[in-house]
Amino acid sequence: MQAWVEQQLGCAVVAQAPLGGGCIHQAWRLELADGRSVFAKTNAAAALAMFEAELNGLQQLAHHAPAALVIPEPLAWGVAGDRAVLLLSWLQLAGSPGAAAESAWFQCGQALAQLHRSSAGSAPAQGYGAAADNFIGSAPQPNGWRSDWGVFFAECRLAPQLAWAASRGEPLRGARELLELVPRWLSRHHCEPALVHGDLWCGNAGLLSNGCSTIFDPACFWGDREVDLAMAQLFGGFPKAFFSGYKDVWPLEPGAKGRVALYNLYHLLNHANLFGGGWGRQAQTSIDQLLLNSC
Repeated sequence: MQAWVEQQLGCAVVAQAPLGGGCIHQAWRLELADGRSVFAKTNAAAALAMFEAELNGLQQLAHHAPAALVIPEPLAWGVAGDRAVLLLSWLQLAGSPGAAAESAWFQCGQALAQLHRSSAGSAPAQGYGAAADNFIGSAPQPNGWRSDWGVFFAECRLAPQLAWAASRGEPLRGARELLELVPRWLSRHHCEPALVHGDLWCGNAGLLSNGCSTIFDPACFWGDREVDLAMAQLFGGFPKAFFSGYKDVWPLEPGAKGRVALYNLYHLLNHANLFGGGWGRQAQTSIDQLLLNSC
């Protein structure tokens, strides 16, 4: 990989250190002879499509993000020997933000709201979705376009995951009924398409040492901005200040709280399909509760 990096960046690599935290790719900090640091991701060559989808999402986010929300910049990507490689700008995460953290997370929420609002003002005429499929974690994420948000969420988010679970021999009770009801439920919610991160759990965001914040590892598409705010409550969740900052710039629509479980069902299903274990039981409990509440 080192020779490929040096060819792409035109600078010698003087040090390379592995980084932890990822469960899909290998990650590295590369030190260059000119004093720069670069973040590198590697995987088998077949994973290049995942890197290409990621950099496309990063570029879209950067187009709409305010200065206070820093998006990693793709520097180079391709195949080096038998490895796919993605090089990104290095961002220094804050070590122990302490008392400043609440204010920083508030500003992070404000910045995400600004990104959503900016993108909503230039949303594509096709409606909800994306021009190309991408990935949610390591799982394929089908897109395409739908003019109706409820139809998109049912057909392009829940249906593929439910079908995947069934193909693994673990079908979920009430799946067909749920898919029939989702477009009707969401028809009451007239959201405008916004560019969403799509995989916004707390591990894909952070505070930077310069006082700004960052989001990364996206699964972007054009959809209801509430999907990002819903996922930000999963898997440990974001601090309360983040949500306060968001609402300070762009308050959520009526009924947003009632849509959180529906939107997060997508991620529970994805985790069930990828990792098994108790995620399937959580997904089934969520479906049961959604259907019960519809009665």
